[in-house]
Amino acid sequence: MRINFVIFILLFFEVIISGVCFGQVSDAELKRAVSRGLDWLAANQTRRGSWEASNGAYPSAMTGMAGIALLAEGSTATQGKYSENIRAAINFLLRQSSSNGLIGTENDDRYTYGHGFGLLFLSQVLGEEEDDKQRFELIDAMTKAVKFCGQAQTKAGGWGYVSAKDGHDFDEGSTTITQVQALRGCRNAGILVPKEIIDKAIKYIHKCSIKEGLEGIQYNIQGGGGRPPISAAAIACLFNAGEYDDKFVPNLIKYCDKNLGNIMNETDSGHWHYAHYYFAQVKYRQGGKEWKTYRDKIYKRIIKEAAEDGSWGQGYIGKVYTTAINLTILQLENGALPIYMR
Repeated sequence: MRINFVIFILLFFEVIISGVCFGQVSDAELKRAVSRGLDWLAANQTRRGSWEASNGAYPSAMTGMAGIALLAEGSTATQGKYSENIRAAINFLLRQSSSNGLIGTENDDRYTYGHGFGLLFLSQVLGEEEDDKQRFELIDAMTKAVKFCGQAQTKAGGWGYVSAKDGHDFDEGSTTITQVQALRGCRNAGILVPKEIIDKAIKYIHKCSIKEGLEGIQYNIQGGGGRPPISAAAIACLFNAGEYDDKFVPNLIKYCDKNLGNIMNETDSGHWHYAHYYFAQVKYRQGGKEWKTYRDKIYKRIIKEAAEDGSWGQGYIGKVYTTAINLTILQLENGALPIYMR
């Protein structure tokens, strides 16, 4: 009896100490930060239905990312607090859809990001669309967008900042991951995605791996050294592609744990939010203690860094970008988006 009491006391203090060390965020703090951030996004949507980065840049990409953050709350195009904002974002991206399938404009020097994030957002709303005319428009735009992805893919299997034909067959890791996640979203929504496109992309990721992922994913197949942000994104990409048992995954997770695990002391190098946008998805899919430990740390840092108006302003791309990323991370447990579900 005495031994059991001692064990109880030890376990009690272990829980208390872990709460102090990890700085657990209360449900009230979390809800307040998310609510204020979502309201800020809604208030900063343009009349066209878009969101923009600094100096009006990257409207398709920012609209896709901000729209995903609103969807993660549980609102849809037809119901919920942010339904009007989501509907406006859908209409904007449909207007951005070109006859060749590109979601965006070729005047954008990195239009594949806009194409990828815009397509990912549309893939998450198709299943909830009740209007037959709008549903047909979505299916048509997404089908053309998937075809554009296939035509934009390089011979090596990756994607660059622009289509292969416009970018002299240049490719790199981050845009490749964006396309694969969008394509997976489309496949989940019932849009036909040729298997060979995904297979080539997986091979590309393998080619970019250093020592089968033990030293991370490099910038592209030409080199560039291991990069934690792209490595985290690559794991999420492999998971999205259904490659849970890929032999590179355990090595890449070890690499990312080592390079992205010290959350409270990591500096914002310009890619911090990008890295944890994907690493949070990985940890959430791992679940259990891995997710809980990571969750407590990342939530504490994100909420602490919120501005008075509810937004987040770190990084050079702009408030919409950082706010959308942070809100997506903070709402993963809502389970509202198929692409992020376990």
